Amino acid sequence: MQHHNAQLQAIAQKVAKAHRIDESEALLLYQQADLALLAQLATLVCERSNGRNVLYNRNFHIEPTNCCRYNCQFCSYHKSVNDPQQWTLSLDDIAQIARRYKGSDVTEAHIVGGVHPDWDLDHYCAIVRAVRNELPHVHIKAFSAVELYYVFEHDGVTPEYGLQRLKAEGLNSIPGGGAEIFAPEVRQQICPDKATAEQWLGIHAAAHRAGIPSNATMLYGHVETYAHRVAHMSAIRDLQDKTGGFSCFIPLKYRAAGNKMGHLGEVPLSEDLRNYAVSRIFLDNIAHLKAYWPMLGVSNLPMAISFGADDIDGTIDDTTKIYTMAGATDKEVRLTVSALQEIVRNAGKTPCERDSLYRILGQ
Repeated sequence: MQHHNAQLQAIAQKVAKAHRIDESEALLLYQQADLALLAQLATLVCERSNGRNVLYNRNFHIEPTNCCRYNCQFCSYHKSVNDPQQWTLSLDDIAQIARRYKGSDVTEAHIVGGVHPDWDLDHYCAIVRAVRNELPHVHIKAFSAVELYYVFEHDGVTPEYGLQRLKAEGLNSIPGGGAEIFAPEVRQQICPDKATAEQWLGIHAAAHRAGIPSNATMLYGHVETYAHRVAHMSAIRDLQDKTGGFSCFIPLKYRAAGNKMGHLGEVPLSEDLRNYAVSRIFLDNIAHLKAYWPMLGVSNLPMAISFGADDIDGTIDDTTKIYTMAGATDKEVRLTVSALQEIVRNAGKTPCERDSLYRILGQ
């Protein structure tokens, strides 16, 4: 125990001096550090990048389909082509959703869904175009690396070509979904047929080279170990060292309702907080850490803010089913700006509206 205390003290001193911690030190924080120390170190790292600001944006989601050629064990969202709960929006449907936000103060459209087996690159371009035509000034964040990898392979085009075409239609950035846990032995258990870690990282690297920023995620709290989490974040940190293209890291909690891994249950809040803190401390080259409230629960946001999260996503406006179908607790997935601001103020921080590239728009 004494030995671990000395090691933890050495890690704390490293963090205080803004020195990078290595994988073995991150593992020790997961295994041995108490929550009080983690909160202190994560807050130090967070405030070094972001002061006392906690960021939110005004966004809405479009989920074009829940029909998916993959059948990941953790997913409560996937439906096959003939399933009665399957939906596939037409381009008119998509334009109509975007049209609702004309003249509003929304700044971001977030478009992500299942990997539809029949869609090609032309269709993905048409989706972006449908939203861009309705909302010329809104930032379009669209399509996970898993969706993109499949459609580029399906069409026999390079990621560079595919991304340039999407960018020309109005794609501004890509979300971080589909990363799950990179370790092959974990993917074999939870998403055996989906894009590999290398393929996911390859799409994001190509996006960054094309001037398209992106986010990164990690799905935690299922069959993975702490070592798997650390290796996952290390791969993201290494790519960020090379490209600088990741805006934000988003730990996503595994939710157990309505999927094939439900028997595992869910990790407690203390584990969520431990994970936020270690992520914040380890990922020293990604400025922002997001607590995604539809997954975490609104009531837990102040705790996440105390453990290193400086971004609480946005208003969302009841436009996502990905987490509600997995048992996310908030009955209505929407928050007003004033409710978001109040949560942040009650946590002792300053609420700031941001755009999708993390530029502050106002307080």
